Amino acid sequence: MEYSTDDLAAARSLQLATYIHMSMATLWTYDYACSLHEEWSFLLRSRWGKMKALYIVTRYLPFIFLATDLYLYCTPNENPSKCRVLENTESGLGIVLVIVSEIFFILRTYVLWHKNTILLAAMLSTFFIILATAFSIAFTTGVPAAYATSGVPGITGCYQSSTSFQYFIPFLLLSVFELGLMVLTLIRAIQNWRINPSRLYVALVNHNIFYYACGFLLSVTNVFASLLLQYSYQNILYDFEFMTLAILATRMHLHLWQTDRRAHDSGTLMHIPMSDVPSVNSTA
Repeated sequence: MEYSTDDLAAARSLQLATYIHMSMATLWTYDYACSLHEEWSFLLRSRWGKMKALYIVTRYLPFIFLATDLYLYCTPNENPSKCRVLENTESGLGIVLVIVSEIFFILRTYVLWHKNTILLAAMLSTFFIILATAFSIAFTTGVPAAYATSGVPGITGCYQSSTSFQYFIPFLLLSVFELGLMVLTLIRAIQNWRINPSRLYVALVNHNIFYYACGFLLSVTNVFASLLLQYSYQNILYDFEFMTLAILATRMHLHLWQTDRRAHDSGTLMHIPMSDVPSVNSTA
Protein backbone atom coordinates (compact mmCIF):
# COMPACT_ATOMS: atom_id res chain seq x y z
CA MET A 1 0.00 0.00 0.00
CA GLU A 2 1.34 3.40 -0.97
CA TYR A 3 1.15 6.39 1.35
CA SER A 4 1.10 10.05 0.51
CA THR A 5 3.90 12.44 1.39
CA ASP A 6 1.75 13.98 4.12
CA ASP A 7 1.05 10.57 5.65
CA LEU A 8 4.75 9.73 5.78
CA ALA A 9 5.67 13.16 7.19
CA ALA A 10 3.02 12.85 9.90
CA ALA A 11 4.17 9.32 10.74
CA ARG A 12 7.80 10.47 11.07
CA SER A 13 6.75 13.34 13.33
CA LEU A 14 4.75 11.03 15.59
CA GLN A 15 7.56 8.52 15.75
CA LEU A 16 10.08 11.24 16.62
CA ALA A 17 7.69 12.67 19.22
CA THR A 18 7.41 9.26 20.86
CA TYR A 19 11.20 8.88 21.05
CA ILE A 20 11.73 12.40 22.38
CA HIS A 21 9.04 12.09 25.06
CA MET A 22 10.44 8.75 26.18
CA SER A 23 13.88 10.39 26.37
CA MET A 24 12.47 13.27 28.44
CA ALA A 25 10.80 10.80 30.80
CA THR A 26 14.09 8.93 31.16
CA LEU A 27 16.00 12.17 31.78
CA TRP A 28 13.50 13.32 34.40
CA THR A 29 13.61 9.95 36.18
CA TYR A 30 17.42 9.94 36.08
CA ASP A 31 17.57 13.49 37.43
CA TYR A 32 15.18 12.55 40.23
CA ALA A 33 17.17 9.43 41.13
CA CYS A 34 20.50 11.33 41.16
CA SER A 35 19.18 14.04 43.48
CA LEU A 36 17.01 11.80 45.67
CA HIS A 37 19.24 12.02 48.76
CA GLU A 38 19.62 15.81 48.49
CA GLU A 39 15.93 16.26 47.81
CA TRP A 40 14.78 14.28 50.81
CA SER A 41 17.25 16.16 53.00
CA PHE A 42 15.63 19.37 51.78
CA LEU A 43 12.09 18.08 52.26
CA LEU A 44 12.78 16.80 55.77
CA ARG A 45 15.02 19.58 57.10
CA SER A 46 13.69 22.77 55.51
CA ARG A 47 10.83 24.61 57.14
CA TRP A 48 7.38 24.43 55.61
CA GLY A 49 6.22 27.46 53.69
CA LYS A 50 4.97 28.72 50.37
CA MET A 51 8.29 28.19 48.60
CA LYS A 52 8.53 24.58 49.78
CA ALA A 53 4.99 23.92 48.57
CA LEU A 54 5.89 25.58 45.26
CA TYR A 55 8.98 23.35 45.01
CA ILE A 56 6.92 20.19 45.57
CA VAL A 57 4.41 21.16 42.87
CA THR A 58 7.17 22.08 40.39
CA ARG A 59 9.09 18.90 41.15
CA TYR A 60 6.29 16.35 40.96
CA LEU A 61 3.84 17.83 38.45
CA PRO A 62 6.13 16.77 35.55
CA PHE A 63 5.45 13.12 36.41
CA ILE A 64 1.76 13.69 35.57
CA PHE A 65 2.73 15.78 32.54
CA LEU A 66 5.06 13.09 31.18
CA ALA A 67 2.57 10.30 31.92
CA THR A 68 -0.02 12.18 29.84
CA ASP A 69 2.53 12.64 27.05
CA LEU A 70 3.52 8.99 26.99
CA TYR A 71 -0.10 7.86 27.03
CA LEU A 72 -0.87 10.23 24.15
CA TYR A 73 2.03 9.14 21.94
CA CYS A 74 2.57 5.50 22.91
CA THR A 75 -1.00 4.20 23.09
CA PRO A 76 -2.96 3.33 19.95
CA ASN A 77 -5.87 5.74 19.75
CA GLU A 78 -8.26 6.38 16.89
CA ASN A 79 -10.74 8.53 18.79
CA PRO A 80 -10.31 12.23 17.85
CA SER A 81 -12.30 13.36 20.89
CA LYS A 82 -9.97 11.48 23.20
CA CYS A 83 -6.96 12.98 21.41
CA ARG A 84 -8.41 16.44 21.89
CA VAL A 85 -8.92 15.88 25.62
CA LEU A 86 -5.37 14.55 26.06
CA GLU A 87 -3.82 17.39 24.04
CA ASN A 88 -5.75 20.04 25.99
CA THR A 89 -4.83 18.38 29.29
CA GLU A 90 -1.19 18.34 28.23
CA SER A 91 -1.33 22.01 27.22
CA GLY A 92 -2.91 22.98 30.54
CA LEU A 93 -0.32 21.06 32.54
CA GLY A 94 2.47 22.63 30.47
CA ILE A 95 1.20 26.14 31.17
CA VAL A 96 0.95 25.34 34.90
CA LEU A 97 4.57 24.10 34.80
CA VAL A 98 5.66 27.41 33.29
CA ILE A 99 3.70 29.31 35.95
CA VAL A 100 5.28 27.56 38.94
CA SER A 101 8.77 27.65 37.41
CA GLU A 102 8.57 31.37 36.63
CA ILE A 103 7.22 32.28 40.07
CA PHE A 104 10.47 31.02 41.61
CA PHE A 105 12.51 33.52 39.66
CA ILE A 106 10.03 36.38 39.81
CA LEU A 107 10.32 36.17 43.61
CA ARG A 108 14.10 35.96 43.38
CA THR A 109 14.22 39.09 41.25
CA TYR A 110 11.92 40.72 43.79
CA VAL A 111 14.43 39.85 46.54
CA LEU A 112 17.38 41.16 44.50
CA TRP A 113 15.59 44.51 44.24
CA HIS A 114 15.11 44.73 48.03
CA LYS A 115 11.47 43.64 47.90
CA ASN A 116 10.34 46.50 45.70
CA THR A 117 6.55 46.09 45.68
CA ILE A 118 6.09 48.26 42.59
CA LEU A 119 8.49 46.06 40.64
CA LEU A 120 6.76 42.91 41.93
CA ALA A 121 3.36 44.24 40.87
CA ALA A 122 4.75 45.10 37.40
CA MET A 123 6.33 41.65 36.97
CA LEU A 124 3.22 39.79 38.11
CA SER A 125 0.89 41.94 36.00
CA THR A 126 3.00 41.35 32.90
CA PHE A 127 3.24 37.64 33.61
CA PHE A 128 -0.51 37.26 34.10
CA ILE A 129 -1.15 39.07 30.81
CA ILE A 130 1.10 36.51 29.11
CA LEU A 131 -0.74 33.67 30.87
CA ALA A 132 -4.14 35.00 29.87
CA THR A 133 -2.95 35.21 26.26
CA ALA A 134 -1.52 31.68 26.41
CA PHE A 135 -4.69 30.15 27.88
CA SER A 136 -6.97 31.94 25.44
CA ILE A 137 -4.92 30.91 22.39
CA ALA A 138 -4.32 27.35 23.61
CA PHE A 139 -7.98 26.60 24.22
CA THR A 140 -9.67 28.71 21.56
CA THR A 141 -7.52 27.09 18.87
CA GLY A 142 -6.96 23.69 20.52
CA VAL A 143 -10.51 22.82 21.60
CA PRO A 144 -12.16 23.13 18.16
CA ALA A 145 -9.10 21.88 16.25
CA ALA A 146 -9.21 18.71 14.21
CA TYR A 147 -7.01 15.79 15.26
CA ALA A 148 -5.80 12.88 13.20
CA THR A 149 -3.88 9.64 13.61
CA SER A 150 -1.30 8.15 11.31
CA GLY A 151 -2.47 5.90 8.51
CA VAL A 152 0.85 4.03 8.60
CA PRO A 153 0.58 0.75 10.54
CA GLY A 154 2.51 0.57 13.81
CA ILE A 155 2.62 4.37 14.35
CA THR A 156 0.81 5.37 17.53
CA GLY A 157 -0.31 8.76 18.78
CA CYS A 158 -2.26 11.59 17.23
CA TYR A 159 -1.57 15.14 16.13
CA GLN A 160 -3.39 18.37 15.38
CA SER A 161 -4.08 18.23 11.66
CA SER A 162 -4.83 21.94 11.32
CA THR A 163 -1.86 24.13 12.27
CA SER A 164 -2.47 27.50 13.96
CA PHE A 165 0.22 30.15 13.70
CA GLN A 166 -1.20 31.95 16.75
CA TYR A 167 0.78 29.67 19.05
CA PHE A 168 3.88 31.80 18.48
CA ILE A 169 2.35 34.78 20.35
CA PRO A 170 2.66 33.43 23.95
CA PHE A 171 6.25 32.33 23.31
CA LEU A 172 7.12 35.71 21.83
CA LEU A 173 5.69 37.48 24.88
CA LEU A 174 7.45 35.04 27.21
CA SER A 175 10.80 35.60 25.49
CA VAL A 176 10.45 39.38 25.91
CA PHE A 177 9.49 38.85 29.57
CA GLU A 178 12.52 36.61 30.19
CA LEU A 179 14.81 39.12 28.52
CA GLY A 180 13.41 41.94 30.65
CA LEU A 181 13.94 40.00 33.89
CA MET A 182 17.46 39.08 32.84
CA VAL A 183 18.23 42.77 32.27
CA LEU A 184 16.82 43.62 35.72
CA THR A 185 19.04 40.94 37.28
CA LEU A 186 22.12 42.21 35.45
CA ILE A 187 21.45 45.79 36.52
CA ARG A 188 21.14 44.74 40.15
CA ALA A 189 24.22 42.53 39.94
CA ILE A 190 26.33 45.37 38.52
CA GLN A 191 25.11 47.74 41.23
CA ASN A 192 25.75 45.38 44.15
CA TRP A 193 28.52 43.08 42.97
CA ARG A 194 31.28 44.54 45.15
CA ILE A 195 29.24 45.23 48.27
CA ASN A 196 27.59 41.78 48.26
CA PRO A 197 30.37 39.21 47.74
CA SER A 198 28.66 36.30 49.54
CA ARG A 199 28.35 32.91 47.87
CA LEU A 200 24.59 33.00 48.42
CA TYR A 201 24.23 36.25 46.52
CA VAL A 202 26.51 35.03 43.70
CA ALA A 203 24.51 31.80 43.40
CA LEU A 204 21.25 33.75 43.32
CA VAL A 205 22.44 36.05 40.54
CA ASN A 206 24.03 33.27 38.48
CA HIS A 207 20.90 31.13 38.73
CA ASN A 208 18.68 33.99 37.62
CA ILE A 209 20.80 34.89 34.61
CA PHE A 210 21.21 31.28 33.47
CA TYR A 211 17.51 30.50 33.89
CA TYR A 212 16.38 33.63 32.04
CA ALA A 213 18.88 33.04 29.24
CA CYS A 214 17.66 29.44 28.78
CA GLY A 215 14.03 30.55 28.93
CA PHE A 216 14.67 33.28 26.37
CA LEU A 217 16.46 30.96 23.93
CA LEU A 218 13.87 28.19 24.25
CA SER A 219 10.98 30.63 23.79
CA VAL A 220 12.60 32.14 20.68
CA THR A 221 13.09 28.62 19.33
CA ASN A 222 9.41 27.89 19.89
CA VAL A 223 8.43 31.12 18.11
CA PHE A 224 10.13 29.80 14.97
CA ALA A 225 8.77 26.28 15.59
CA SER A 226 5.22 27.64 15.73
CA LEU A 227 5.68 29.52 12.47
CA LEU A 228 7.67 26.96 10.49
CA LEU A 229 6.86 23.45 11.75
CA GLN A 230 3.75 21.31 11.67
CA TYR A 231 2.43 17.89 12.71
CA SER A 232 3.95 16.83 16.07
CA TYR A 233 7.23 18.71 15.70
CA GLN A 234 5.80 21.78 17.43
CA ASN A 235 4.70 19.86 20.53
CA ILE A 236 8.14 18.30 20.93
CA LEU A 237 9.78 21.70 21.38
CA TYR A 238 6.94 23.06 23.51
CA ASP A 239 7.21 20.15 25.94
CA PHE A 240 11.00 20.34 25.96
CA GLU A 241 10.82 23.96 27.15
CA PHE A 242 8.26 23.16 29.85
CA MET A 243 10.38 20.30 31.22
CA THR A 244 13.66 22.20 31.02
CA LEU A 245 12.30 25.17 32.96
CA ALA A 246 10.93 22.86 35.67
CA ILE A 247 14.25 21.02 36.00
CA LEU A 248 16.21 24.28 36.22
CA ALA A 249 13.83 25.82 38.76
CA THR A 250 13.90 22.84 41.14
CA ARG A 251 17.62 22.08 40.82
CA MET A 252 18.57 25.72 41.35
CA HIS A 253 16.26 26.08 44.33
CA LEU A 254 17.80 22.97 45.88
CA HIS A 255 21.31 24.30 45.24
CA LEU A 256 20.42 27.69 46.75
CA TRP A 257 19.06 26.01 49.88
CA GLN A 258 22.26 23.96 50.22
CA THR A 259 24.41 27.07 49.76
CA ASP A 260 22.41 28.91 52.40
CA ARG A 261 22.65 25.94 54.78
CA ARG A 262 26.43 25.66 54.38
CA ALA A 263 26.77 29.40 54.97
CA HIS A 264 24.74 29.12 58.19
CA ASP A 265 26.73 26.08 59.35
CA SER A 266 30.06 27.82 58.78
CA GLY A 267 28.86 31.06 60.33
CA THR A 268 30.01 33.14 57.36
CA LEU A 269 26.76 35.04 57.19
CA MET A 270 27.77 36.96 60.32
CA HIS A 271 30.62 38.58 58.43
CA ILE A 272 28.75 39.56 55.28
CA PRO A 273 27.54 43.17 54.92
CA MET A 274 24.53 42.14 52.86
CA SER A 275 21.16 43.63 53.71
CA ASP A 276 19.38 41.18 51.39
CA VAL A 277 20.39 38.03 53.25
CA PRO A 278 17.34 37.84 55.53
CA SER A 279 15.09 38.41 52.53
CA VAL A 280 16.87 35.79 50.48
CA ASN A 281 16.70 33.28 53.29
CA SER A 282 13.04 33.85 53.94
CA THR A 283 12.15 33.67 50.27
CA ALA A 284 14.45 30.84 49.22
